[in-house]
Amino acid sequence: MAKSSKQWLRRHVTDPYVRKAKEQGYRSRAAFKLLEINEREKLLRPGFTVVDLGAAPGGWSQVAAQKVAPGGRVFAIDILPIAPISGVVVLEADFRDEILLRSLKGTRADAVLFDVSPNLTGISNVDQARGLELSLAAVDFCVKALKPGGVFVVKAFHGEAFDELVSSLKRAFSKVRVAKPTASRGESAETYVVVRGLLCSAKTA
Repeated sequence: MAKSSKQWLRRHVTDPYVRKAKEQGYRSRAAFKLLEINEREKLLRPGFTVVDLGAAPGGWSQVAAQKVAPGGRVFAIDILPIAPISGVVVLEADFRDEILLRSLKGTRADAVLFDVSPNLTGISNVDQARGLELSLAAVDFCVKALKPGGVFVVKAFHGEAFDELVSSLKRAFSKVRVAKPTASRGESAETYVVVRGLLCSAKTA
């Protein structure tokens, strides 16, 4: 086993959030990132419609389903398979496909979640560009399907593309806040941007 793989395995085994995820029945430690962001930002409420883009393995969808019950709906979409989750409509497709908008049937979301990393090459500028492309596609989805008063949470990575993403978000939304949950590893370049106040929208019909 390579040294880097051994280090990852050691960190994974000793990670308190990995242990908590197993104890509490969450599919990934990432669930605690959303729990913390939701506690701070009050993203999710009973009755809300939530769309989780790039949702596999489903940790964020699990949290969302708990928070929007009773009466809420969660749509989870990913190109990777997602095992069924109570209270969640699971779609195996690219979130850029029309199937997602058709599934919403004209309903606009109260919240759109985007906790996605591109397939990493290890080449920084390539990975940054891929991540930015996906994030901007998620912004385009929000224009089509997020309520004007809704909230969008997007994963971002500090680096060459970060400022460009934040600038794009500021053009599309009136309120932009950066959040770094404690469940996000300190050495990681990842952070999250929470935005509200969609400035333009498109008809989904």
